[in-house]
Amino acid sequence: MKNLIKVALVATGIFAAAQVQAQTRDTTLGQKIDKGTRAVGKAAKKVGNATATTAKKVGNATADAAKDVGNATATGAKKVGNKSAELTVKGAAAVTDKKYDGKAGPGNENVYIDGNARYYYVNKSGKKVYITQAEMRTKVE
Repeated sequence: MKNLIKVALVATGIFAAAQVQAQTRDTTLGQKIDKGTRAVGKAAKKVGNATATTAKKVGNATADAAKDVGNATATGAKKVGNKSAELTVKGAAAVTDKKYDGKAGPGNENVYIDGNARYYYVNKSGKKVYITQAEMRTKVE
């Protein structure tokens, strides 16, 4: 980015110098100063336009990169949060509820029996999903 701005400034400086040198047949000192001032003004305007365009491109690229990083961070944080919740609920279920040996949930998850004699398994998001005995399967090891 810095190199791009440097190149733009050098190019406009060379262009401005070439414009000043290309003008001939100035008869008075006032005309020379006036023409030089106009050339410098034009060159400064071009440098300003080039700088603004470059800054806009850099701003857009930075915003896009930040958006991508933000999305990736959110996705990663969501996965970590879900896994933490799943492990927490499974740990609590193992301590407080009885595990139903030989039976599994739809995705071969462990089935637990809570204090109210209801059957459930813990899904990937860490939520308890209550099921009936008809929905259970034989555990595949």
